[in-house]
Amino acid sequence: MKKNDLSVFEIEKDGFRLKLQKSTTDQTTVAAPLAVISPSKSAATTSEGATAVAKPAASAPLKEIVSPMVGTFYQAGSPDGAPFVDVGNTVTEDTVVCIIEAMKVMNEIKAETSGVIAEVVAENGKPVQFGQVLFRVR
Repeated sequence: MKKNDLSVFEIEKDGFRLKLQKSTTDQTTVAAPLAVISPSKSAATTSEGATAVAKPAASAPLKEIVSPMVGTFYQAGSPDGAPFVDVGNTVTEDTVVCIIEAMKVMNEIKAETSGVIAEVVAENGKPVQFGQVLFRVR
């Protein structure tokens, strides 16, 4: 999208619809259609009976790398290959962090932010939704 100066891209074919929209700010925040709670978070019940999600303690807010499309998440380029990135790895805007397979096409996903991978949220080989958090970066 940066290369072709696009702010919105939308395609619909055979009942499948994909819409990509570029944020005007440096950090993209996208609401996922489904709430995803990672295993590292725990639920706690307050005295009123409502359920609250406990957040991990962090000195600075984590940046999120989200899925730009619906597809299958892969951490490596091949089933027996090493992951593109893992917790503790430093990434830049151009670092490829994973592949998302959509309609038999392997799409390399770049970090689009700089920092250190703090958490791998998505599960290898599992479907992901548009806007779903894949990684968290410090």
